[in-house]
This record gives sequence, C-alpha cells and structure tokens, in this order.
Amino acid sequence: MKLHKESKGTITVATILFAIIVAVSIYFLEMWSLLIIIPLLVIYSLVFWFFRVPNRDIQDHVENVIAPVDGKVVMIKEVEEDEFIKGKAIQVSIFMSPLNVHICRYPVSGNVIYKKYHPGKYLVAWHEKSSTENERTTVAVESLTHHKVVFRQIAGYVARRIVFYCNEGDAAKAGHEFGFIKFGSRMDIFLPLDTEIICKIGDKTKGGVDVIAKMRD
Repeated sequence: MKLHKESKGTITVATILFAIIVAVSIYFLEMWSLLIIIPLLVIYSLVFWFFRVPNRDIQDHVENVIAPVDGKVVMIKEVEEDEFIKGKAIQVSIFMSPLNVHICRYPVSGNVIYKKYHPGKYLVAWHEKSSTENERTTVAVESLTHHKVVFRQIAGYVARRIVFYCNEGDAAKAGHEFGFIKFGSRMDIFLPLDTEIICKIGDKTKGGVDVIAKMRD
C-alpha cells in the first residue's frame, strides 16, 4: 500500500508511542497486556489506512467538474461567495470522515488565479458556518470553459492541519492532487449559477473520478 508523503511525521510519532506502550504493557501486565495491545494495534493500523494513496484512473476533462475528495455530499445550495466571486454561486459541500482518503484534488482544469490561507476555529466540519469561520484555504481556478471556480479546504473538529501545494499561475488538472487534510474535514466547491449539477445530497464521491457537475463553454 502506497502512503502519502504527509504521513511521515504522524507515522513516526505513532510508531514510537506504539512501541513504548507495548513494551510497558508487556513488562507490567504480562499476559493481560493483550487487552491493551490488540485495540492499540487496530488504531495503529487505521493511521496507515488514513494515509493511503489509492490508484485512480484520472482522465482529461474540459466541461466536467470532478469530485475533489472522497466523501459524502452534504450540501447543494445557492449562496453568496464573498471572498473571491463576490456574488451568488452554487455551493457543493463534501464531508470526509476519518476513514476516507484525504487527498485533495482539483475539481476542474485550468489555471490557478487565487490562493489564500485563513486561520480560524475548529467547528465540526458539517456545521454550515465552518465554511467561513474554521481554519481553511481558498483556491480559485479559471477553468478551460472560462469560468471561475472556487474551492475551499476546511479543517474540522478533528482535522488540525491543512496542506496545499498550489501557487497562483500553476496549471490545474482536474483530478490531480493539490493538497491534503489530516483527520476528518470538508471541501466546498463554488460553481457558477448556470452549472449543471449532477450529484445530489447523500451521494458518496470518489475523488478524481466521479463527475459532480458540468459547465458549458
């Protein structure tokens, strides 16, 4: 199983703690130490599972808007996007549980025209205000269909680290990685009002693969 590069620090710390707790448990509890070691081994395995990098067949896209993350669609509504679009847009929000793949991918192809990191709170990721009050990043891409698409990584109650690698002027390719969020979070995508929304609330998405909307040139 391939692991994401963001796993190095977390797995190193987890391995050290696991080894210490196992050694102490065996020394003091002997046979009873299994009551601690077995549940701990499950948790330790989940850390590796969280940082997995699945093989995905990433296609070229022009009009398609691709799911940027694995998760569940929890919101589709018309909103005011005040940071970059400064007007009405359709917001599609996808919630990621700690068991989902947490690689963040470009939803559209084009060019990165805006990026900004915002410190903030750590409300639960499905809370509507998390989009504007939580720690988050905002990225905007001018798509190949000449639309401005904004997407936002949002830290949740558990997620406390957001990483994004893109810079203004970079070429964006739908389905390809631009960042990572650690341990449970949310992704918001803001699309033009005339976008054809294909997904619906409750849909499970596969990042980089599933088409969630279409934009016509």
